[in-house]
Amino acid sequence: MNIVVLVKQVPDTWSERKLTDADHTLDRESADAVLDEINERAVEEALLLQEAHGGEVTVVAMGPDRATDAIRKALSMGADKAVHVTDEALHGSDVLTTAKVLAKAIGTVEGYDLVIAGNEATDGRAGAIPAILAELLGLPQVTQVRKLTVEGGVVKAERETDEGLAFIEAELPAVVSVTEKINEPRYPSFKGIMAAKKKPVSTLSVADLGLDAGEVGLGAAWSQVLEAAPKPPRSAGQRVEDSGDGGAKIAEYLVGQKLI
Repeated sequence: MNIVVLVKQVPDTWSERKLTDADHTLDRESADAVLDEINERAVEEALLLQEAHGGEVTVVAMGPDRATDAIRKALSMGADKAVHVTDEALHGSDVLTTAKVLAKAIGTVEGYDLVIAGNEATDGRAGAIPAILAELLGLPQVTQVRKLTVEGGVVKAERETDEGLAFIEAELPAVVSVTEKINEPRYPSFKGIMAAKKKPVSTLSVADLGLDAGEVGLGAAWSQVLEAAPKPPRSAGQRVEDSGDGGAKIAEYLVGQKLI
């Protein structure tokens, strides 16, 4: 079974994240960059399926040169090879353009049976890439999965909903997105870290994928941030001294704030 896993390098959620002053896109240089946690779980699920069925795991990523660090993390976990799409023209690409580029990149991987992605990245949080990707590739989609198995050319998934559990099946090839409940990702071993340095990483540009620079990036985005301002500092709260009438004072305050 040959599996493609989508990974993304994102600003560390523990770092301060902000937009650039120039074009209000994500300032990726202002915070530490890490492999998105949900992508680690997607890689882990691909490796578990590989251990059960054999085959190869290929990591596909789109991002600047520094995204190589996230790719190497996935390779050190056990993935076999990677495709890295990097091009200055991609700066500011929206969800639709990103899915279009990723679809082209996946098309360079021969004979894949399954595409696994996280349900959403922690920077954009659009949660739409897997579904758009499935449409572009013409494949069935199985999204928001918390348990996954493959039997006889069919992917079987368990999805948690507000109403309960849903059980979904689709014929391979298919696109699957997983949630944080899918597994606990393994830690890369020292042997895995050293081996990752020698694993092949194909670097592709927009032109290599048969796309024009005008089709991607901020200029081709369907939506843009026109103005942004930092969140104002939190103001001090109002202290209520209770002299037997604390409840009334709190109620009066809530009325003044139009909360009750």
